[in-house]
Amino acid sequence: MITETATQSYGLNISDLKLKGFRIHQLSNPVGPSLVRRRRDFYKIGVVTGDAMTVSYNDKILEINDTVLFFVNPNVPHSVIRQSKNTSGYACLFTGAFITGRERTEILKNSPLCNVDRSPIIPLNKEQAVFMRGVFQKMMSVYNGHYEYRNELLRSCIELIIHEALRIQPTQNGVHHKNGANRITNLFLDLLDRQFPIENTAEPLKLRTAQDFAESLSVHINYLNRSVKEVTGKPTSVHIAERIAAEAKALLLYTDWSVADIAYGLGFDYPTYFNNYFKRVTGTTPKSIRKHL
Repeated sequence: MITETATQSYGLNISDLKLKGFRIHQLSNPVGPSLVRRRRDFYKIGVVTGDAMTVSYNDKILEINDTVLFFVNPNVPHSVIRQSKNTSGYACLFTGAFITGRERTEILKNSPLCNVDRSPIIPLNKEQAVFMRGVFQKMMSVYNGHYEYRNELLRSCIELIIHEALRIQPTQNGVHHKNGANRITNLFLDLLDRQFPIENTAEPLKLRTAQDFAESLSVHINYLNRSVKEVTGKPTSVHIAERIAAEAKALLLYTDWSVADIAYGLGFDYPTYFNNYFKRVTGTTPKSIRKHL
């Protein structure tokens, strides 16, 4: 997550962001070298001019020494190290709900925002940099104004940025990175692991099926299943079932939660569904685990 120092230096109001679903700010220079860790709940697009900046994005290490456009998917592990005071630019953050309801076109799915096989950083020449800064300045003006349909205009600006990014760095006729299967598998396993441990029933497990993970990673379920099976030798559904069962055992052994509470915490609507699932995966029942305490 973003460190407190980074949050303050960016002028972010996280509560305001969660309420409105969108936030834009101008980047400020750090006092000294700073590490900005990932926020997992917001998408981010920005234009930045700087030097001596290192970006870790999934399994890539990228250096920034000029003006670039960058895209951050909250489901992809990432961090940014800013080692220089000479940094300027703009960034907008928005929730998935802010863009939910708009048609999921191929142009969006193939963008650096959603397609994890594309580079999240696009170098810009002087003309492109001027244009992108202008779009972000327009978004700041709209965001701080009182236009009745400002959210629609802001969404249109986001789409314009994505279109321009694809125009600058077009697709390679469907050719994927040779390590695409490894990359998507690592993202899936990381996303699966980050859901645990379950700490309270008020925030139940959200991703429980291969389809859930495919949608969260913005890839086709067949591609996800094929990649995970190719890399690990086990189907996506088996990884999910084994991890849920392991968490269920831990909750049964090390908490005083009722079986019903554990069922709800793991995303099951009814305890009966959980009991049947647990027995199918482990060969035993939740109550039998409790009896061995």
